[in-house]
Amino acid sequence: MPRALVTGITGQDGSYLAEQLLDRGYEVHGLIRRSASFNTDRIDHLYRDPHEEGVRLFLHHADLSEAGRLVKLIYELQPDEVYHLGAQSHVRVSFDIPEYTADITGMGTIRLLEAIRESGVQTRYYQASSSEMFGTAPPPQSEATPFHPRSPYGCAKVMSFWLAVNYRESYGMFCANGVLFNHESPRRGETFVTRKITRALARVKAGLQEHLYLGNLDACRDWGYAPDYTDAMWRILQADEPEDFVIATGETHSVREFLQLASEHLELDPDEFVRIDERYYRPAEVDVLLGDAAKARAKLGWEPTVTFEELVRVMVDADVKLLDDQLSGRAVRLSE
Repeated sequence: MPRALVTGITGQDGSYLAEQLLDRGYEVHGLIRRSASFNTDRIDHLYRDPHEEGVRLFLHHADLSEAGRLVKLIYELQPDEVYHLGAQSHVRVSFDIPEYTADITGMGTIRLLEAIRESGVQTRYYQASSSEMFGTAPPPQSEATPFHPRSPYGCAKVMSFWLAVNYRESYGMFCANGVLFNHESPRRGETFVTRKITRALARVKAGLQEHLYLGNLDACRDWGYAPDYTDAMWRILQADEPEDFVIATGETHSVREFLQLASEHLELDPDEFVRIDERYYRPAEVDVLLGDAAKARAKLGWEPTVTFEELVRVMVDADVKLLDDQLSGRAVRLSE
């Protein structure tokens, strides 16, 4: 039975990846941070009491700021694959807490890579890299496109990307980067713009919210469906040799387009309730991200399965259902 270790397992990507790995017969270990409140909603449907027979999902308290704990876990677990998804991943927030972002998103990577190297465990390492690394680089962006990050988050991800390459070249470790463009789902965090929009529209439709405050509506992104992208992560680690791959749909759409499609799906007019708040603008903006995933298609056989229009509808419908369940008093889980 192959064994995988996933950092960031309680996030959007971590929860989908855990599902897919379990379906593929893996034993899955996830890192979680200590919290005074429950923060495992996205994986609660996967979790079983470890005292039961046949359990294949295990959670371990750890933090990317604590190197000693990472070394101990890697040595004890001896994972066949490590998926490093954990990070401070909100771009706008990274301007407010740049030092923390650099420590967790950047230095956290070197702590994990050093934990693997020092433990001597032979494993395959996946680094979750981001399209935000490209910043102002002209589209379309591919594996050959130079990086020009425009946020502390993007800078920290560039650091992590090159660390993975450096450990691959210096120590012969199987380290591969997945440069993932924006990917969304009903499990997306509520402060990210797509989920902020769909959640607010459900509330506006129900008469519970009057206005939706947004920032730059003209920013264009290459949006895909998160489960497609976590499938790509697994494919990257199954390759014969460690390589770096761009994962994207090859289409770009503006925040305005996302808003308009989502509003039309609920027969709403965004001009009636959307307000612009300059506080949501970034100090340095990334105007257009558009990925070229030709290498992933050719070498991994990977293809996106959900269109932009389908993604918008899925997210809107999920938030309408979530709100209906909350108002009716029914128990709700993000996993649904």
